[in-house]
Amino acid sequence: MLLLTFTLTIAAYLIGSISSAILVCKLLNLPDPRTTGSKNPGATNVYRIGGKYAAISVLIFDILKGTIPVWGAYFLKVEPIYLGLIAIATCLGHMFPIFFNLKGGKAVATAFGVLLPIGLDLGALLIITWLTTAKFTRYSSLAAIVAVSLAPFYTWLLKPIYTYPVIMLSVLIIFRHKENIIRLFKGIEPKIRDKMKI
Repeated sequence: MLLLTFTLTIAAYLIGSISSAILVCKLLNLPDPRTTGSKNPGATNVYRIGGKYAAISVLIFDILKGTIPVWGAYFLKVEPIYLGLIAIATCLGHMFPIFFNLKGGKAVATAFGVLLPIGLDLGALLIITWLTTAKFTRYSSLAAIVAVSLAPFYTWLLKPIYTYPVIMLSVLIIFRHKENIIRLFKGIEPKIRDKMKI
């Protein structure tokens, strides 16, 4: 089991390292998201740079690259705590992609993807939380922070056995948003509607 977990963890990191934001921007001849806008290679920044269709492509890919490794490990009967390690490895791949000089995104969509195997009900709660927060605040980062912060609570209500792995993942994602949190407190965090002028 340990060998299988190790192999799946490495594979998850490598899959997570495939940066769809960078690839989509290259394919569409858009600026590198690592050097433009918020300089974060994620769906929100790609939306500011290239519009909704480019952002949707990035979002779908990032969710899938989170879901596939964890779902595969789930069907291979990997224990919950090890599923958490595989999930974290996938998100670390997105944050520090070996294929792109370790300059990655914040892994919100990927984190959503790794949580989907726990249950579609959890996914629905996270989506509702994100959409509600984003609608009233217009801050994508704040919506992500709120949704991720509530993920362990939702997991405890639905499938308690996965609570501790989800806590580990939530702490990682929130830590990755430390600069956004500082900007939110300063009132200088860009809102969703603030498209980048190129």
